[in-house]
Amino acid sequence: MRISTVVRTCPVPARRRGTRHVIPVTLACGVLLAGTAACAGDGGHRNHAGAPGLNIPVASGSPHPGAAPRLPGIGSRLSKRVPADSRQAVVVYGDDRDSAESTAVLYEKHGTAWKLAGSWPAHNGRQGWTTDHHLDDERSPVGVFSLTDAGGSLEDPGSRLSYWYDDNAFASMTEEGDEHAHDFDYVIAIDYNRLKGVPPFDWNRPQGVEKGGGIWLHLDHGDGTSACVTVPESGMKTLLRTLNPRLHPVVVMGDREHLSA
Repeated sequence: MRISTVVRTCPVPARRRGTRHVIPVTLACGVLLAGTAACAGDGGHRNHAGAPGLNIPVASGSPHPGAAPRLPGIGSRLSKRVPADSRQAVVVYGDDRDSAESTAVLYEKHGTAWKLAGSWPAHNGRQGWTTDHHLDDERSPVGVFSLTDAGGSLEDPGSRLSYWYDDNAFASMTEEGDEHAHDFDYVIAIDYNRLKGVPPFDWNRPQGVEKGGGIWLHLDHGDGTSACVTVPESGMKTLLRTLNPRLHPVVVMGDREHLSA
């Protein structure tokens, strides 16, 4: 087992380097799993008909003079939760409240406008979305969450976020060759019910275990998850190399109806 911690702009205590982590990764994605990968799907196939995101605006300015600029497709309720100093946002547009199909879009703020910087097909919880996430509900939480920590079972590909490399703690706990074997090659922790500045696989749940936790952005396996959001490997590498803690990145996620409210 190898472990290393790479910190580029967010220093962490030295004790994290060289420490053996034995926390099972099966707690990831808000559900306790036995002998299977966190966020493992049910083997379904993606239906690309009506795929979301094809008409996502590439930029957004102020809808009214003097009004704060909004992310494309995001209504006033969630826009108010995006910190004023955030200049990077990953918006996950869910197809429908009960759908596992979504699109992840990276926006960067230039002046007063949010401009598209990348877009990827994605998956969310296999049962869809919820505004009241609980352990085992197989729905992803709707909301705005910061992105501060990353890691994976592969070495740092150039992450600007604090990166914990551990080829043991991120093991997917499945047989070699399983379709989920590479889910956790790269992950970015979504700051839902977790402490910031710790590895993505940290057990702490400030709001209690029943509220779930261990919800990540990670590699896509082709279908729905337990609560995480998944994107292709190219997308994960882009996000890791682009998201900059100095720009206070966030993820804004949910089904389109909730996002636009």
